[in-house]
This record gives sequence, structure tokens and C-alpha cells, in this order.
Amino acid sequence: MDFKFLQELIVPAQTKIVLLILDGLGGLPLEPGGKTELETACTPNLDGLAVKSALGLTQPAGPGITVGSGPGHLAIFGYDPIKYEIGRGALEALGVDFELGPDDVAARGNFCSVDERGVITDRRAGRIPTAVGQELAGLLRTIKVDGVEFFVEMVKEHRFAFVMRAPGLSDALSGTDPLKVGASTLSVRALNCESEKAAHYANQFIEQARCLLADKQPANMITLRGFAKLPRIPTYPELYGLHPAAIAINGMYRGVARLAGMEVLQVCGDTIADEFATLEACWHDFDFFYMHVKKTDTFGEAGDFAGKVSVIEEVDALMPRLLALDPDVIIVGGDHSSPAVLKSHSWHPVPVLLYGRHVRADGIPEFGEHACLHGSLGVLPAKHMIPIALANAGRITKYGA
Repeated sequence: MDFKFLQELIVPAQTKIVLLILDGLGGLPLEPGGKTELETACTPNLDGLAVKSALGLTQPAGPGITVGSGPGHLAIFGYDPIKYEIGRGALEALGVDFELGPDDVAARGNFCSVDERGVITDRRAGRIPTAVGQELAGLLRTIKVDGVEFFVEMVKEHRFAFVMRAPGLSDALSGTDPLKVGASTLSVRALNCESEKAAHYANQFIEQARCLLADKQPANMITLRGFAKLPRIPTYPELYGLHPAAIAINGMYRGVARLAGMEVLQVCGDTIADEFATLEACWHDFDFFYMHVKKTDTFGEAGDFAGKVSVIEEVDALMPRLLALDPDVIIVGGDHSSPAVLKSHSWHPVPVLLYGRHVRADGIPEFGEHACLHGSLGVLPAKHMIPIALANAGRITKYGA
């Protein structure tokens, strides 16, 4: 969808849209011929909504392409995830709620173990406890180099987010992780002439870090990779005239929503029920709500089929609270599939449900992969769901005479 074309068709309306994303929703059966996690779950409320909805399957980035949560979310938000790419470093910073600015270059950092020759013996420093990582991050925050400001924010265990801030920095930089044990850490290389300043600053940081961590076994060195600046993408208020809000507990999803121009709401607590309570409390203040449920993906990646089923059932039990608010349009879907049998993200299309007063309902009384395969939405690019939702919310006018 061409944003400029779509933007010209947008009209204001007093309607409300809810985008409910169960992270990693799509699944696979444990045995051939069996049921997926979504099909196994007892979901009377989602099934009741499905019969009044259009069903289908979404593909975040194309057939056979497995995506991370960043591009998966950009796609379900209506953006082309290939065109609007968020680099690994930027995602790492967004994941700890760091507000990246236009002069920032971010990278994913790892504490690692090296021997006396500087050869890596463990790329993750034995997955040190997060508390130890916090102490070491405090050491790295003491590093100073003229002309640049550094930020180090812990993620967990051996991982941290690294940010450089100075005018005129480029993110065309090579990483320092050789991606294997038995090799020495690398220097940052400028991949074009515009990035030479950033490479110099990063290497100065690394050399000071080497000295500071020399006796901090097993985390006696660092690696940096995935250097990236924050991309500029058109926002929901600019594109659609929406006043959007995001309800998410985990940092990265809050960050991607903020990138799309959503106001990130404070959730008092860390449960799915707390997220629904936030939706209820703020219902009259916004006209678009993105809600994110993380644990479906967490259990999928852990290979916990029953755990993923239980999270889906927990969401289903809370659905009456959403329906009582009487939204004009509801999308229930996912950013990608995370089958427990694979213990990872996968390329499988993701079930999606579109409810609205003017939706041409399929009359299929079940929300699951096989049911969605027979829905009228078909198998479609995830980026098309938001325009379809806007149309059903009366926010897209007729094109042409």
C-alpha cells in the first residue's frame, strides 16, 4: 500500500480500533494430524467472536520468511518490514526503553571471555548473572572519549545495549564479534567514509573496556554488533489521523510502538489482566489501541506447548472485558508464529481474526489455523490488515469518481 495514496483517502471518524497481538501466536501440532496450540486451547470467547468475523492468515515478510519480533510488528502495524528495517542495535536499545535520538548509533553488546592472547573462549561469558552484568555495565559507564557520549544499559545476563551519541555519526560499521570461539575479537571497521568517525569512537570505547575488564573473569571483554540508527517511519497520527496508544509490558514492543507514533501507556502490574485494566482505564482517551501479549512467544520458544495453550486460554477468559467496551473494529492476531515443537520463530502464516460491524463474516465458529485457512481474508501480507481495519472503521473514503 502506497502511504501517500492511502493518506489522501483518510477521513476522520468517531470509531475505535483494537489490535490485540498474541506474540508468536501461530503454532504446529505436536504430532502429525494433531492440533496446534491455538486449536488445542479452550477458547469459547474467541470462537464466539470468530463466527462474527472474517478470518485469514497473515505473512509478515513473504512466503517462507521467518521474521524477528521487530519486523513482525512493523508488518502487523501496516509497514513494509523490508523497506522500514530496524537494525539489531536499535532494537536492543528500544528493548530497554532507551529513547534513541537522531544523533545516536546503537549496538548489541555482549560480555565475553577471552584468554591471555585475546582469543574468545566463551562468546557469552558463561551467561553471567544479570546482577554481575549490572556491575560491569557500571564500569563501562565510566568510559569517556572527547566528542562523543556513551550509554550502556543492561538487558540481561551477558547482554547490554550500547549507544554512541554525537553529531554526524553513521551506522555503516562492522561488528567485533567473530561469531565463533577460538577467534580474536575484531576492531570496528568503517564501511564507508561517512562512518569513520563512529568507528574511531567505538574502537576507543572498546580499548578502554578491555583495560577495565581485564581482571573480571569470566566477563573480561566485550563484543559489539548490529550497529544501527533509529529509522524514521511515518507515524499513525501523520498517516491516519489516529490518536493511538500502546499497551505492552516488554520494552522492545513499547519501543516499536513509540516509533509508530503511539503513546505508550503505563501498565500497573505485569499480568495480561493488568493490560486489560489499562485498556479499560484509558478507553475514552484514544481511538486506536495496540495490546501486546508476550508469553505466547515465550512458551513457544521454550518448547512448552501446554504453557502456550494456557496463555491463549488466559487471553480468551479476558476477552469479555474487551468486548464490553464495544470497539468498532477488533483485530486478533500475531506478529509471527512460534511453534513449541520448533522452539523458535517460524515462517508459518499466522492466524488472524477481523471483527467489525461492517465485516462480511465468514460464519466459521472456531479461531485456529485450519479454520483461518478457509476464511475470506485468505493468506495475505500482514501489512494489509491495518488498511482493512481502517476501512471497516469508516476511516477510508471512496477512491475516484
